[in-house]
Amino acid sequence: MRAFVVTGPRRFEVLEVDPPVPGPGQVVVDVERAGVCGTDMEIFGGEMSYLHEGHARYPVRLGHEWCGTVSSAGEGVDPGWIGVRVTGDTMLGCGRCRRCRAGTHHVCEDRFEIGIRGGWPGALAERLPVPVTALHRLPDTVGAAAGAMVEPGGNALRAVRAAALAPGERLLVLGPGTIGLLCAAFALAQGAEVHVLGLPGTSLEFARTLGVHGAWTADRLPDLPFDAVVDASTAPGLPALAADLVEPGRRVVYIGLSPTPSAVDTRTLVLKDVTAVGILSASPGLAGAIEHYASGAVDPRPLVAAVVGLEEVGEVLAGSRPAGSGPGPKFHVDPRA
Repeated sequence: MRAFVVTGPRRFEVLEVDPPVPGPGQVVVDVERAGVCGTDMEIFGGEMSYLHEGHARYPVRLGHEWCGTVSSAGEGVDPGWIGVRVTGDTMLGCGRCRRCRAGTHHVCEDRFEIGIRGGWPGALAERLPVPVTALHRLPDTVGAAAGAMVEPGGNALRAVRAAALAPGERLLVLGPGTIGLLCAAFALAQGAEVHVLGLPGTSLEFARTLGVHGAWTADRLPDLPFDAVVDASTAPGLPALAADLVEPGRRVVYIGLSPTPSAVDTRTLVLKDVTAVGILSASPGLAGAIEHYASGAVDPRPLVAAVVGLEEVGEVLAGSRPAGSGPGPKFHVDPRA
């Protein structure tokens, strides 16, 4: 089968590789659609911390946002899964440790992360091996574009839940990328007043088309009380700004990661009695994201700028926008194209 393989920093090939064979407790999924995200770009560029910590090494087969159809099943798997449209969890815990037993497998020290950590091959390929325990069924109302947006949606939904907003309360999202805009969409769906902060340009203009109550640059941000702030940016200075802007006694949620260390003055958190929450992974939010998409409460499809083939992935990872791309921040891949 064909697969996109990163062989070193900013080096890649589309290769013919052996197709996966499902082991005990596993299935193989024929990939219908896969997303390209910021983590993939960090691995492609060589900046991703896992590469320097020994959790990942080249060659890497990327792709952790995906949907497809189960085509084969290994020993111990109900054959009724074959033919089912699915998406799945990125985080594959060991299943034995204290964290896994407590239901927090996404922070298991020995976890695999599909397409990212531990060498588990990703979904930028025609087929993908997945433990059956990681699968989530997709209803017919969730098509390919939305199905491949479940993983980022689960992250965003967790961030919005962590913000602990009541209907009518005000949220500020820092960063109009995919996760930030999904946070805005889930918060709007629960009745929040939503504002987005970003740099001037097309990303902020696009945010204004999605129904947010305000999309601002830093110099034009109105002096409003924000009941929660979600930092979905990669800017090292914005975590501190999030703590400065949130109302006392409320919550800041950190889901973005900067490429260099960012500092937050804990005196700000303490003296404002602020709760700071970090979000890693979509795992506990996947089912909720599917429910929101299936019901139509949240529609992630406008965020998809284009669908490309495996041969075009390298250009996307390098920051190029293919001709004819829409204004959204997300690029999808059809491995069969």
